[in-house]
Amino acid sequence: MSYSVESINGCTKKLVFNFEGVDLSTQIEDALKEKQKNSNLKGFRKGKAPMNFVKQVYGAQAENDALYRFVSQEFYKAVQEEKLQAVGYPAFGNTKFENDNVSFEATVEIFPEVDVKDYSSYEFTKGDDSVSDADFEEMKNRYLAPKAEMVEVTDENKTLENGLFAVFNFEGEKPDGTKPENMKAEEFLLEIGSGQFIPGFEEGMVGLKKGEKKTIEVTFPSEYHEPDLRDMGVKFHVELLEIKERKVPELTDELAKEFGFESVEDFNTKNKARLVDQKKREVSSQLNEQILKKLVEDNPFDVPQALIDQQKTAVREDLGANLRQQGFDESMTQQYFEKWEEDIIQKAEFQVRSGLILDKISKKYEIEATEEDFNKKIDEMATQSGMERDQISGYYSSNENIKNNIMYAIREEKTFDKLISEMKVK
Repeated sequence: MSYSVESINGCTKKLVFNFEGVDLSTQIEDALKEKQKNSNLKGFRKGKAPMNFVKQVYGAQAENDALYRFVSQEFYKAVQEEKLQAVGYPAFGNTKFENDNVSFEATVEIFPEVDVKDYSSYEFTKGDDSVSDADFEEMKNRYLAPKAEMVEVTDENKTLENGLFAVFNFEGEKPDGTKPENMKAEEFLLEIGSGQFIPGFEEGMVGLKKGEKKTIEVTFPSEYHEPDLRDMGVKFHVELLEIKERKVPELTDELAKEFGFESVEDFNTKNKARLVDQKKREVSSQLNEQILKKLVEDNPFDVPQALIDQQKTAVREDLGANLRQQGFDESMTQQYFEKWEEDIIQKAEFQVRSGLILDKISKKYEIEATEEDFNKKIDEMATQSGMERDQISGYYSSNENIKNNIMYAIREEKTFDKLISEMKVK
């Protein structure tokens, strides 16, 4: 054996190679022939330059190419012999080729050996997954909200509260008594409790009745976008002109059909079932997160930086997609990434650690995702989404990577089910 293996840490190996009497002449000659065939040298047609001239121009490069191929071949041969599960690319160093002797080092990250401690004594409390009438009404109102109308509250004794809308005039007054034009407005519409105004303003309007006036004293935040107003105490003179509320229409068969249902009864039946499934998934997800945090906390091990970097890229892609849906442009997204870089790295490392632990447990119990599991998942997704089963199945079956992702998720679900059966979950 022409190499030795050193352990840097639990996921990094350094291989030190030493070879004597290495003859690279054949590889160098092959490299030169390839250069001769493809090079365009001045004064010669392509591929017609004499070998001695090609050697003068490309000799050093051909030797380096041959040496690189030799180094790569010997490294990967050693990786196979040692049965190392390499992660990412190796870092080569201290490469020497003198008097037919070749020596070099290769540092490579490998998948770590993960030993999971006994978890049978773990105790967790599962959240309440019941669905209340209020939960259903909230969901129904999300359907009806786009159909809502803004109407005036006619009760003269009604006071302003969170969730209602105020139509009012206001005028701001600085400490020096000036009243800038940009701090005035008439018939301004504001939802109380929405947080659109500076802290303290909306709270100061709560309790007002139509026609009443009030002076509200507030202090602009230290990070306010206009530097001149930061930390400034200001008086706002307000007059409440109207109180309005958003009236949601009653759900009718006609509206239910607009939403894609056959009737109010069909709307209620299907959405209650979906709400139950959604609540169960949320509670299960929260329980799974608790389990993962405990497993990661109790089972420390070295993690390859290459895996963290790969997962960091995936986290950023997911975050970027969500931010763009919220209207972020590329510059804003980049600023967000820079601000929350540490959080992104921590999330990526946690996902890598938890993924390796779950993989170890899955193998322990010989858990795999089957085609039967896949078909059940498609049925479940069709029920939850209201989409055609064939449409969903076609999407996940059309691309191997997409299907592999869902099969991986199914395997994780089955692993969590097994874990929960081995733990104490109330």
